[in-house]
Amino acid sequence: MDTFTTRQRSEVMRRVRAVDTGPEMTVRRLVHAMGFRYRLHCRELPGKPDLVFPRRKKIIFVHGCFWHSHSCRAGRNRPVTHKSYWMAKLERNRLRDRANRARLKRAGWDVLVVWECRLKDTERLRGRLRRFLEG
Repeated sequence: MDTFTTRQRSEVMRRVRAVDTGPEMTVRRLVHAMGFRYRLHCRELPGKPDLVFPRRKKIIFVHGCFWHSHSCRAGRNRPVTHKSYWMAKLERNRLRDRANRARLKRAGWDVLVVWECRLKDTERLRGRLRRFLEG
């Protein structure tokens, strides 16, 4: 049962970051260590991608499983209170993500989504990033 008061929930939500998150920083460090250089949060592109590789026409989004409704355990987790609000919000996020990826692909960009839950296996992630960026 969720025991947060409205004030406590607001405080927790205020601390949720949109950029420079832990998962994003993990991916950025890996990519940089592999020798790739990138731009961050390019506002001119749909969805303000986390990492943009303009010469390669490649984009990486680093998604939190809860916020972007991944199929893993964390992505299926739903708040107990204010269910209608959260279900609508998470569905809007999912639809917006899909539309942004489609717009980017139509514009000629290759898009990779890295999920927060996939960061634990660093070697596998490194291989996936390398194949994406070199392919």
